Amino acid sequence: MDKLLILLAWVAGILLILAFGKALKVPVKIAVKLLINGLLGGAVILLINLLGQYLNFQISLNVLSALIVGTLGLPGIILLIVLKYLL
Repeated sequence: MDKLLILLAWVAGILLILAFGKALKVPVKIAVKLLINGLLGGAVILLINLLGQYLNFQISLNVLSALIVGTLGLPGIILLIVLKYLL
């Protein structure tokens, strides 16, 4: 009887680990995607700042602006440029 309870406990533990693993898999994918997009957005803003220094144009580089450019792409760049001129 003891061996059956131990076996059931192992099976229940493995099922719990699998359930939590699947539940955490989606948020980790989203976090990794946001991190990659943020890094790419930051690189694009740096490129814009390098080209814009000749025209006296610069976009501030911070986490929010990098994520905006990373997630929205070209519309995010246009949004930041418009916001720079409006504010």
